[in-house]
Order: sequence, then C-alpha cells, then structure tokens
Amino acid sequence: MAGRRVVVFPSAAELGPALAHLVTARADKAIASRGRFTLGLSGGSLVSMLSKELPALPELDCSKWVVGFCDERLVSFDHPESTYGLYKSQLFSKVNIPDSGILTIDSTLPVDECAEDYTRKLKEAFPDDDFPVFDLLLLGMGPDGHTCSLFPDHPLLEEKKKVVAPISDSPKPPPQRVTMTFPVVNSARCVAFVSTGGSKAAVLKEVLEGGEGPVFPAARVVPTGGELFWLVDDPAAASLTIQVERPGSGAKL
Repeated sequence: MAGRRVVVFPSAAELGPALAHLVTARADKAIASRGRFTLGLSGGSLVSMLSKELPALPELDCSKWVVGFCDERLVSFDHPESTYGLYKSQLFSKVNIPDSGILTIDSTLPVDECAEDYTRKLKEAFPDDDFPVFDLLLLGMGPDGHTCSLFPDHPLLEEKKKVVAPISDSPKPPPQRVTMTFPVVNSARCVAFVSTGGSKAAVLKEVLEGGEGPVFPAARVVPTGGELFWLVDDPAAASLTIQVERPGSGAKL
C-alpha cells in the first residue's frame, strides 16, 4: 500500500469539493495513462455529495469514464433503495458518462445469479485482470463498521475467490444484495472512504487506531499497491488521537 492518509475537514460542506477534485484528478491521471477512468461508487451520503459537487466543476468531461457499483441492493431501479436509481436521477442525468460505461446489476435475477451476472459484466470490462483493478473506489462506512455490503462477523469477510458475492441475509435492509469482495476492493489503485457525522466517531477511532475487539470490515480495506484515503469531517474525527491532515480551504488531494 502506498500509505494511508486521514484528511479532516471542518464539515461535510468543505469535504465535498475536495472529494470532487480527488475524483477528477484520478480521472485525468488514468485517462492520460490508460485511456479511460474506472470508478466504483457506493450509496448513502456519497450520492448527494457527488451529485452536488461533480456537475458544478467547470469543463467536466466524463466521456471516458466506466462506472461500477461497490455493492447494490437487489431492488428495481425505481425503488428508493436502488443505488443505481439514485445516481441515475441525481448525477448521471447531469454528466456525460456514456450509458455503455455504466455497469449495472440485473435486478430481475435471483441474488446468486445476479452476482454471477455482475461478475461477468466486470470481467468483460476488465478482461486483463484476475480481479478488476479500479482506478478509484469510493466507499462509505456504517456505524457498525461495515463497508460495501461486507458486515461484521459475516462469512463473506473471508471470501477470497469471488469477484462479486451475493448476500441474502444483510443485517441492514433490504436483505438481498450483491457486493464486491475484499480481493477486488484491495486491488484498486486508489480507495477513498468518506465518513461524516458524530455517529461515526467511535467506530472510526476503532477502525483507524485499532482496539481490543475484532477487526471491523472497513479496517480490512488495505489496498495491496494503491492509495488509501479517509476523508472525514470534524464530528467523525472527534475521538481520533492519530496524526491527521487538515488541509486549508480549497486544497487539492
């Protein structure tokens, strides 16, 4: 791993523009070297943050972007729990990512077949990789320390072979989902967690500083050869004692 950077902002309002700049900087770098930018998206607060900040950037060109989903709920795309559905209405309608570059699940399939189908789509998009190597994965973390749909004490935490795994007993509804596995997450060139709000403070301290208990799923994200960012706001960082970065206004990562 190229090293972990924990970057603290006064609030989510200051974090958002820095996240957008991180995305576009990694996009420019990837397109210059490989001709395309591959991005993995997660749901939650990331949807509204990206949907606000990315379209506001001048001269944003997403025509060479390929977008996948770190996890997805097995619901129809017009369902309020559909991560793709939220991004479609809030972000994709405002930027020029080609439809062929948005890799969605087939929500009509049973969960096991859905995971196999999404694995096939990712393998077609990344034909040279045993595990897809995304340029950037954007992740969130739940108050229980889960990320993607990889939950504490769940057998999927130990999955080593699958690219995309089904889960039918998610402790957080809806129960049926598909999720990228740790081998995919840790193959990425860059992973950025976004974690905001005081409800995350206790678990963030455990994940970043370690503790007596079992390792939280989010703490297992350690890219083999890539960068790892934790972008957090002051309320989430309130309990941290480790050294962190506090960039000035308008700073770029």
